[in-house]
Amino acid sequence: MVNRRNYKFFLLLADMLALVASGLIGLYLRFEGAPPTSLYLEWSRFMLIAVPLFAVVYYYFGLYRQVWRYASAPELVTIAGAVTLAMGTLLAVLHLDPARGFPRSVLVIAWLFNIALVGGWRFALRLVAGRQRGAKGHQGPPTLVLGAGDAARILIDETRKHPELGTLVGFLDDDPHKAGLLLGNLPVLGPLTLLERLVKEQGISQIIIAMPSATKAFVKGLVEKSANLGIKAQIMPGLYQVLGNGSYQSPVREVRIEDLLGRGEKTADCAMISGYVRGKKVLVTGAGGSIGSELCRQLARCAPAELLLLGRGENSIYEIHRELAQVNPDLNIIPLIADVQDARRIESVFAHHTPQVIFHAAAHKHVPLMEQNPTEAVKNNFFGTRNVVNAVLANKGEIFVLVSTDKAVNPVNVMGATKRMAELLVQSHNQRGRTKLMAVRFGNVLGSRGSVIPLFKEQISRGGPVTVTHPDMTRYFMTISEAVSLIIEAGSMGQGGEVFVLDMGEPVKIVELAKTLITLSGLRPEHDIPIIFSGLRPGEKLYEELLTAHEVTAATSHERIRIARQSVLGRTQWQAAFTRAEQMGKSCTGAEVLNLLQSIEELAVEQVASAGAEG
Repeated sequence: MVNRRNYKFFLLLADMLALVASGLIGLYLRFEGAPPTSLYLEWSRFMLIAVPLFAVVYYYFGLYRQVWRYASAPELVTIAGAVTLAMGTLLAVLHLDPARGFPRSVLVIAWLFNIALVGGWRFALRLVAGRQRGAKGHQGPPTLVLGAGDAARILIDETRKHPELGTLVGFLDDDPHKAGLLLGNLPVLGPLTLLERLVKEQGISQIIIAMPSATKAFVKGLVEKSANLGIKAQIMPGLYQVLGNGSYQSPVREVRIEDLLGRGEKTADCAMISGYVRGKKVLVTGAGGSIGSELCRQLARCAPAELLLLGRGENSIYEIHRELAQVNPDLNIIPLIADVQDARRIESVFAHHTPQVIFHAAAHKHVPLMEQNPTEAVKNNFFGTRNVVNAVLANKGEIFVLVSTDKAVNPVNVMGATKRMAELLVQSHNQRGRTKLMAVRFGNVLGSRGSVIPLFKEQISRGGPVTVTHPDMTRYFMTISEAVSLIIEAGSMGQGGEVFVLDMGEPVKIVELAKTLITLSGLRPEHDIPIIFSGLRPGEKLYEELLTAHEVTAATSHERIRIARQSVLGRTQWQAAFTRAEQMGKSCTGAEVLNLLQSIEELAVEQVASAGAEG
């Protein structure tokens, strides 16, 4: 194994030999094998100028800094540019030279051969390295690629570098013009309808879906078909590359539930929100949770002056802090262990750090668990929100965003009731200062902690059964990254007092979600993994809503964000509500929590009606 210095010296020596040889070949061809001896001597004299000239140009173009085992077309363009510049400079020097008799056509021939030689042995390095990797690497399973476009072309290169990804047999593509053609010396065998036949005839054990623009429904159909054929389905969702730290990230991965149900990965548009996040002190409560941690990841990319991670779980805060510090070494990231129920601690944090933008994601979210512990739901979701809001107002924060839920709409459970009370609290307190307070309401996110998806995966791994509460149970779903992106963008739109409602798309039947997860595991629903219905749990509804009976929505500048118009309580009414909630003491029932919410809602409606009558 040659070291780096010897490697560069070898390339330099080879390039200079190529330069000398290209001129000699040019003379030989120009004079049909019998050039005058004087021209050989003249070319040798020119080398005194050309060798240092070409070496400097090649170095400037980076020809000795490239890793040539991964060379491709762009590197060939670089080589051609370097040779052209160097040869053009040499031609200009020769034009000034008194020896006018040297044929300029020789330089044109030398230019062509120089590109061929300099590029040739660099690409030979790639060929040798590829064969060495192929000989050492473990050959992957026989694989059919679905799609014969740009993604498939990239996949060919990756499988040559990493044969363990799969041994490619050929491609299937519904474009009739591609049938019978070769892509990377592998055949396009025909349309996707041939999948079943080819799996049986050629012993295919894996497919790779290389169609990044394919619809979710189309990908889902392919995954289901592969499961029925007993083969593994992989996906190439986008363009991937070797990471900058040198660790390899495969362009192929298993199909995820997000590929079939989500609406595509999305992160916050930092250009759009830069006015309220860039250069500001930003605090996220519940920073260790699924939503809170993703908020921190996306906000960190938008150049805040300081990012405060607040949560009461030391392990989760430690993990997200370590992750963000590695990715964003220049960002001031401060982990804070604090409980939103502790008013004095929250006041201290805000007084010391004076955050300007606050995302309040800390909450108890598990519906059946909160039915059994209603007092904790009230303390954390309601009074915890009040503690944070009071601290924000006292320290003149600029923007406060409450992360809410669709379970706050016409709630029949304690968790939803407490989140609805938090929404009403945020709206009414918006009137107390210059701080813009708002809430963002959305449904379930795919793969969050405590959601049904991890539970289904666990049940599948144990061999089933998968338990679904009711055959008609439906929920709204979106990916965590999309939900968080929309939360952040909603914060840039708010003028204070809004409840933003995210467009969740079409609701999904939970039983269909279970079947999809079973299929993604390479198994067949009901045949390999049974599904049983366990009945609704305490506090559950068959379906969720995004608006209360008293709300209507208005459009915003973002197609997936709307504003719910609703009534707002005054400070007097809120004080009565706080007094009643505090009188519940250290113990209350779910019925009492729902009754409290109902009384608050009724006060708000009465206030609007009274204001309308006076008007």
